[in-house]
Amino acid sequence: MHNLSDNMKGAVLMMCSMAAFTFNDTCVKLIGTDMPLFQLLFLRACITSVLIYAMARSMGAIRLRFPRRDWALIGLRTASEISAAYFFITALMHMPIGNVTAVLQVLPLTVTLGGALFFGERVGWRRISAILIGFFGMLLIVRPGPDGFDTYAFYALAAVVCVTARDLSTRKMSSEVPSMTVTLSASLGVLLFSGVATLGETWVAVSQRDMMLLGGASFFIIGGYLFSVLVMRVGEVAVVAPFRYTGLLWALLLGLVVFGEWPDAITLIGAAIVVATGVFTLIREGHVRRAR
Repeated sequence: MHNLSDNMKGAVLMMCSMAAFTFNDTCVKLIGTDMPLFQLLFLRACITSVLIYAMARSMGAIRLRFPRRDWALIGLRTASEISAAYFFITALMHMPIGNVTAVLQVLPLTVTLGGALFFGERVGWRRISAILIGFFGMLLIVRPGPDGFDTYAFYALAAVVCVTARDLSTRKMSSEVPSMTVTLSASLGVLLFSGVATLGETWVAVSQRDMMLLGGASFFIIGGYLFSVLVMRVGEVAVVAPFRYTGLLWALLLGLVVFGEWPDAITLIGAAIVVATGVFTLIREGHVRRAR
């Protein structure tokens, strides 16, 4: 990794993040309706928070003396992580994993657009056109209308908004903030939120199978959390973000192998359009950098 450019490091970290999140999603979906949503989130957050804290302490990566601006960004990122977890897992429980992951493939476009709006990064008319075409592809996936769009597709779109806010707030943090501290904050935020929310649920006994799946989900979500922080702190947003599409490949493969699911033709066409626009964004950014 030391010999790679910042953009290449970001690309590798993004691919690792997407693989970790998708394997976590598979474990969570396998638990299915065995337990209430907030009990699931709470138990997973308990395991991940303990493990992340132990890792951070051993690495000496817990520091709490930051400028007020960084604390505000950590708070915004944590709130975004909590909201994203709720919306995404709710959608995941009621939609095929390939479909809900396909909706999230619009994230590179929203992050690129957010980078232009909030960070002043230059995005020319070609990439703006790619973003618009990509949103059209997203509409093919969710198919707004009485037959194609339902509440859970809306939840998936809400997760897109939350993850975009999460990634952009991470981008604005200073280098003084350790990535493990940010990761621990996100996990503790989900823990506190889900712990309060479980007060309104009836807990169920956890089977040995579900406990093993919770352990797997916790392991993978730690990787997802950590890599998602690291990836937004190296390289350029417009270059790194399109590598999020590798998550769709994992979701399609695991959906077919584990759940016997495969998206219909229209969903695949929409996903292909979104992926194509993201790849164009990556290529176009490379041309712009070389021209400069």
